[in-house]
Amino acid sequence: MSSQQYRTVKQILHAQATQDGAGVSLKRALGQTDGQRMDPYLMMDVFFSDDPQDYLAGFPNHPHRGFETITYMLEGNMLHEDHAGNRGELKSGGIQWMTAGKGIIHSEMPQQLDGQMRGFQIWLNLPRAEKMKPASYQNFSAEELPNISLLESGQIVLIAGTLTIDGETYTSPVQAHVTQPLIADIDLSPHGEIHIPIPAGMNALLFLFEGEIEIDDHTLLFDQTALLSDGDMVHLKADILGGRVMLLAGKPLHEPIVQYGPFVMNTIEEIQQAIDDYNSGQFP
Repeated sequence: MSSQQYRTVKQILHAQATQDGAGVSLKRALGQTDGQRMDPYLMMDVFFSDDPQDYLAGFPNHPHRGFETITYMLEGNMLHEDHAGNRGELKSGGIQWMTAGKGIIHSEMPQQLDGQMRGFQIWLNLPRAEKMKPASYQNFSAEELPNISLLESGQIVLIAGTLTIDGETYTSPVQAHVTQPLIADIDLSPHGEIHIPIPAGMNALLFLFEGEIEIDDHTLLFDQTALLSDGDMVHLKADILGGRVMLLAGKPLHEPIVQYGPFVMNTIEEIQQAIDDYNSGQFP
């Protein structure tokens, strides 16, 4: 491994409690402010509650333009519907991948009255050349996602991209795009460890949502996001209780970002056009 350049912790962000939709309680692990993004990722929200009052209001009809949303459901059941006629139930272990492109109006509503709802929503930016592409929607069940066994060390669910572990290459059904997103749920057993290859030049982060994990010589704690330095490998090691992290990596766009709520474009003029299009009923 001596030829590898290992990534280290460059910055720690702390998840902040907030609300979104019609009053859904969640924590924002990335995108707390404009300065706390990681190109090409705009935002990552974490929802985790067994109190129905935290999630029952859901996310009624609302618009998006200029980026993609990835929702990964650890536990629970939510229904997606949009103005293009797409309809899909997101169940435990599954993901939905929605490309807002030039515009979509959709809702995400819980299909349970009690029990635990737990998962993530990630916003991934689109390059300038693709911001006005047609909207699209994909739904993948838990069984369709690669589940990579690390033997005694744990397991990885590969949500997006391609990953090579111990000489074997795994590929998610979600393959994208200019930003080449790599998204994985890494669950390490007590004292488990793993070397994860991440192509040099990609930005990368880890968000810890169970246990504790060491990255190089830094211990990542619950609800912390670690922005990583450049390199082509990250070494993770769990403590006596194990640990679980979300890995997000992608090729940066290096383009200007102007965001107004659910619209993410490159200029203020494009944002104003999005608002005008929505208000005048001219969304696709």
